[in-house]
Amino acid sequence: MDESAYPTCGGPESGFLFEFKPEGVYLTIYPDAEVGSQFEITDLQQVLKDAGIDDYDLALLMQAVKEADGEPTKITGAINVRAIMERLGAETENVSADGQEATAAEKTPDNSAEEYARIIVEVSRDRQTVTIKYATDKGFKLPTAEMVLAAMADRGIIYGIDRAAVDEGVKSLDPFVAAQGDPPVHGENAYIERRFNLGEKGRPVANEYDKVDFKDLNLFVLAKENDTLAIRIPQTKGTAGKDVFGSVVPARDGRPVPMPAGKNTKVIGENQLIATANGQIVDTGSKISIDPRLEIKGDVGVKTGNIDFDGRIDISGNVEMGFTVKATGDISIGGGVNGAEVRGRNVVIKGGITGADRGRIFATENVQANFIENAVVEAGIDVIINDVILHSNVTAGKKIIVDEKRGFIIGGSVAAGELIRAKIIGNQAYVATRLSVGVDPALQTEYRALCKSQEEGTRRLQQITQTLNTLGKIDISRLPQERINQINALTRSQFPLAGQLKRGEKRKAELEQIMADMKNGRIKFADTLYPGVTVSISGITRAIQKELKRSSLTAKGDKIIVGPY
Repeated sequence: MDESAYPTCGGPESGFLFEFKPEGVYLTIYPDAEVGSQFEITDLQQVLKDAGIDDYDLALLMQAVKEADGEPTKITGAINVRAIMERLGAETENVSADGQEATAAEKTPDNSAEEYARIIVEVSRDRQTVTIKYATDKGFKLPTAEMVLAAMADRGIIYGIDRAAVDEGVKSLDPFVAAQGDPPVHGENAYIERRFNLGEKGRPVANEYDKVDFKDLNLFVLAKENDTLAIRIPQTKGTAGKDVFGSVVPARDGRPVPMPAGKNTKVIGENQLIATANGQIVDTGSKISIDPRLEIKGDVGVKTGNIDFDGRIDISGNVEMGFTVKATGDISIGGGVNGAEVRGRNVVIKGGITGADRGRIFATENVQANFIENAVVEAGIDVIINDVILHSNVTAGKKIIVDEKRGFIIGGSVAAGELIRAKIIGNQAYVATRLSVGVDPALQTEYRALCKSQEEGTRRLQQITQTLNTLGKIDISRLPQERINQINALTRSQFPLAGQLKRGEKRKAELEQIMADMKNGRIKFADTLYPGVTVSISGITRAIQKELKRSSLTAKGDKIIVGPY
């Protein structure tokens, strides 16, 4: 018989084609087929079952689906084409049981082509999508839209029905989506928005001309008190949905997240995290903290660049030449300082300070070190040195003490507000050494600057007053507006200037009183004071002409008196 008379199932529009021939069943999967969208593996198995084919090679079937090369794959042995045609409802009047042309006595009428394709209502697992598929085991006639709606009603589908999709879907045997529910909208989880970027660490800072300073490596991300560190974006509530059966689908609310408050931080207004101290930002992920102490394991040099920190700094190594360390808190240095600049509240250096004519140490309170050589050291209160001060400029608001180990002060200039104490001052070579006590050097500097500022301010106020007196004798209404504006600005400026001068005079009087009270300044040496040393006590100066042993120097009247140690 003609092969075109053999029964088939499917086609390009279905993505697959079964051909039932006497020698076996052939399966073709078309390349454009989308498995899981147009058909399922179970659909192919159902076709074989409907045709009464149980003995087939499942592995070959799976391979054909996987390759989808559009070529027929034989998946069974010989079959009874007539029996299959009867089961599928195909026309069998010209086919015998062995697939050959049948006799007239064997012909039977079949009106299955007039029967409707069977409607399959498939509901997705989440009950949000209804897909209509057709099975042609009973016939190939297209169902009506009303039949599809009735089939969905039988399944209890009442919500989200797309009537336009149904009307279009009954025009072919292709699957289509007939109903769609409203999925729930889940709430968004809360999250933390950080207001700093630790990724910026280690990037050299560029100046206004985009030139990079590789001594300023920006290794630490710093915060100041009351800086905002993080903002919490709160969670949101979910919106419930509805499935195709009309049931409400609850939504999940977003989850909250705790504020990452760590040490030296505070939560304000529930969702804002601020710093309660100056320092380095430390972010562990779950906690954001401010560490007022910065620890550097090793040297400050090319690997770290300059350091500028709001808080305390602990350095285990040295501070190398040409680099700078600044802190608002204390600075502890395990090694030495060599030709570098260090500024802090209290500066403690376990090694020495070698200035190389470049080293400078500034402390608002105290400086402590093993030795000072060719350096500038300034302290608001005391300077304590374990060994020697050599050829350096050292000043302290109260005391300079060098009485451990060798206890030398040789060369340079050393000044303190109350006391200088050492074992030996100067040396046998009569090296020029200057000592001054009785007046705080910082106060002297402030006093001189204040006197200069007061003189300039007084002169400026006198000029303004004279100008305004002269202008008071003329009719300023005849002057240009620009000139009138200048006169008004000049008038306004005299009041803040007068207030500034008044405050300056008050501070000047305070400084004069403090310096007048510093009458008990002393210089003490436990061993020897050599010639070549010049001492100044409370403004009285004396050049030492001969060696003095274990004594103290004080001022009395207009003379410097040598007394017991």
